[in-house]
Amino acid sequence: MGKIGTRAGVAALALLSLAVAASAAGCASGKATGGGDGAGATAGGDGVKTGPGVSATTITVSALTDLTGPYASFGKSLTQAQQLYFDQVNAAGGVCGRKYELVVRDHGYDTQKAVAAYTEVAPKSAAIAQFIGSPMITALKQRVDGDKLLTIPMAWATTLLGSRAIQVTGTTYDVDMINAVEFLVKEKGITSGDKIGHLYFEGDYGESSLNGSKYAADKLGLQIVEQKIKATDQDMSAQVAAFKAAGVKAVLVSVGPRQTASLVGVSLAKGMDVPFVGSNSAYSPQLLPTPAGPALLKDFYYVSAGTPVSVQNAAMQRLVADYQAKYPGETLDSGVPTGWSAAMIVDEAMKKACEAKDLTREGVLTAHRSQSGFGGDFGTPMDFTFFDKPASRSSYLLKPDKAALGGAVVFREAEVSELAKDYPVPVG
Repeated sequence: MGKIGTRAGVAALALLSLAVAASAAGCASGKATGGGDGAGATAGGDGVKTGPGVSATTITVSALTDLTGPYASFGKSLTQAQQLYFDQVNAAGGVCGRKYELVVRDHGYDTQKAVAAYTEVAPKSAAIAQFIGSPMITALKQRVDGDKLLTIPMAWATTLLGSRAIQVTGTTYDVDMINAVEFLVKEKGITSGDKIGHLYFEGDYGESSLNGSKYAADKLGLQIVEQKIKATDQDMSAQVAAFKAAGVKAVLVSVGPRQTASLVGVSLAKGMDVPFVGSNSAYSPQLLPTPAGPALLKDFYYVSAGTPVSVQNAAMQRLVADYQAKYPGETLDSGVPTGWSAAMIVDEAMKKACEAKDLTREGVLTAHRSQSGFGGDFGTPMDFTFFDKPASRSSYLLKPDKAALGGAVVFREAEVSELAKDYPVPVG
């Protein structure tokens, strides 16, 4: 998946006070047809055009998430944060005279289930506020684009670029890995001629990450030792043995949290004491109480365009307080600001589309693609006016921390490495 950020990540947008701002304009009803640009759209007495997912009283937004698969904890946080966001907007009066309705479908990180869920909800949705899984979204990319349905993936593979309807937030996996390799060179003593291991999932997430590490390694005179696994693989003993035999000086990690736990735990037990840097989807604070916790705390880092919940700014602190009030006892992880930020992207597009009196799918996309400069309290600044390259190339370097809220702190502020600035990101 991914960034999951984090991404694990993801970026975000504007001050939190904007989260409950709402347009007061009244809008007319329009039947959802599932047409690409809102076929059958109508205009009410105020002249506002409407399309699929928009009724006289409701804007329906969907979440295609993972609540039972490898990213279940991330999916839960994402979804709860988005429900909180839309509840707050609704309490403040809604947007364009309507209230949001969030429709949630769990695909369990299964592509067939994800395709079926999209087929069900797309005709009655005005936007998809989260869609977990690079393989799932890649399988539906042409349909999403043809439907002109604004979709926020919780995945950061370069295969998702190139679609006007799909907004990859923050960085892509390859850009994060380029920034990670430069971090290892600058701060962990990696020099020309050294070998770096890269454990990665087969598929878009892993391949995109590998493209970045190989690009950086080629430029810096390093050698990447590859170990590809499936998302169902759990024991990383064989991969650790391969890395140790190759004499790697560091390991990049582009897998899920379970595999990360096995990798760092087995490595330390086998005497392979090297730094690890993960993609934003590789870490979860739920790992810290496990036997892998000490190894993660020792020398593991991860890269993300989004800030952790431990950052000290008023917007994040308010989000944390509101989330804890609504979901007492629930784990705070990167899914909370990531989900909130994605909901804000959708909401800002709807408000801007309402101002233009066009809530068709084409109207929502046009509104969204006119915006730039988002960022600040929850992540790096993003530009949505293009879709053939990442919205940002800046990555935070984050580190697990048992004492920190959300289990992670900023180790290094967001920056674009020299190599990432000129990196020709592949599209599609």
